[in-house]
Amino acid sequence: MTEDTHNPVPTRSMSAHDFALWGMQDIAYIKRVVVNDEVSWAIHGADGRSLGLAPERTLAFAAVRQHDLEPVSVH
Repeated sequence: MTEDTHNPVPTRSMSAHDFALWGMQDIAYIKRVVVNDEVSWAIHGADGRSLGLAPERTLAFAAVRQHDLEPVSVH
């Protein structure tokens, strides 16, 4: 396999487990939820772990970015 200078990660030699964890520390998922009859925004790590809850979508995205994570919306 030749090394791709544009992509330093050798994806062909990654195990399935390593691929599943790739980028996991960099992403947080944001999902609309209803709690006590009110709309809120749940924040979860890529592994599904609950990280927090915000009353507004913009606040959830801001909180995620403030912790150096990339927010991803879940529909």
